[in-house]
Amino acid sequence: MRRLVVLGAGTAGTIVAGKLRRRLDPAQWRITVVDRDDVHRYQPGYLFLPFGGNRPEDVVRSRHAYIPDGVELVLADVDRVAPELNSVLLADGRTLDYDYLVVATGVQPRPDQTPGLLGDEWRRSIHEFYTYDGALALAGALDGFTEGRLVVNVVDMPIKCPVAPLEFAFLADAFLAERGLRDRVELTYVTPLPGAFTKPVASAHLGGMLAARRIGLETDFLVEQVRDRTLVSYDEREVPFDLLVTVPLNMGADYVARSGLGDEMNYVPVDRRTLRSTAHANIFAVGDANDLPTSKAGSVAHFSADVVVENMLSAIRGLPLRASFDGHANCFIESGHGKGLLIDFDYDTEPLPGKYPLPRVGPFSLLAETRLNHLGKLGFRWAYWNLLLPGRPMPVPSRMSMAGKVRDSVSVPAARGR
Repeated sequence: MRRLVVLGAGTAGTIVAGKLRRRLDPAQWRITVVDRDDVHRYQPGYLFLPFGGNRPEDVVRSRHAYIPDGVELVLADVDRVAPELNSVLLADGRTLDYDYLVVATGVQPRPDQTPGLLGDEWRRSIHEFYTYDGALALAGALDGFTEGRLVVNVVDMPIKCPVAPLEFAFLADAFLAERGLRDRVELTYVTPLPGAFTKPVASAHLGGMLAARRIGLETDFLVEQVRDRTLVSYDEREVPFDLLVTVPLNMGADYVARSGLGDEMNYVPVDRRTLRSTAHANIFAVGDANDLPTSKAGSVAHFSADVVVENMLSAIRGLPLRASFDGHANCFIESGHGKGLLIDFDYDTEPLPGKYPLPRVGPFSLLAETRLNHLGKLGFRWAYWNLLLPGRPMPVPSRMSMAGKVRDSVSVPAARGR
């Protein structure tokens, strides 16, 4: 009996385990998935919790419900991986040996890495929405916020779902306007990036949307510390706040560092096309856990999981790894007042205007605010629970297509990944 161990039962780990269970002979392969608890969280839903747009039960379900029959789910913390022994050591003393290992433990917000972020003001004037508890606490803070300086800040990149802070700023603008409070609130978006987003075309478009909503944009702002309700940058700029909504530094799991598998941010270095570890031929890393130069987004977890499955099957058979990931990502971006955008891009191609997924038909519009894009964002929650996690066919291709995109309508050249 050969053994496959998947660390992490989030989006990527669940998809990979399910697809490989259907492709590997159960008489020859034992598949084990490890995670610390039995709670699967729909993280895109956290964005709406502070605004009352989701109920808590909409974003939390049992992991067991999505782990297929024939796959063992082990609930435990990982102490470390011993790649020289092909073993995973669990915190409770158990050891899981493997022939192949998939690292899919994602990233976690680490407010402890920024001086002054965790302190007396945490969950009082300083909040975050990247955790379930944080999003619920922020709902209470927003409900009582009637005037002052509201600052949305990204501490450093990369972060999971890099459009989410922008979405929060847009939704906060709409939330305050609907309550008749917008003129009493100074709203500022503070980012370490040189613009509103990582890709120049989308950055210019989204920056224009911030300006149109009177949301200030503070760029190239690298937070050194938080002091006296003020963000302080390394170049000594200051941004005071009455309510701070921060996206803390995101880092991979600590066991990655203890195992010698990761870089300084605990991300596992992989070949950007095959997603195989650059150090260990029988280890793959998928989802947010790797160092791919693309968005840490749910769509990337989905699209890259398909590549990992094909390449693991090739590796098991002793064949060359033919499947290649192109960095494909697409993201709905809530823009407030019942509208949204959609962007679609890869390693080499900028987000472009057009229609998606079908040329001229869509039904979704790229780089344009529409009601249908907003409904697509809301509808994805159903698709996530009922199609994506169970491994059913999704109506979008894993590889990015230029069909329906209008390249000549923009002047910014394509940004190339490494």
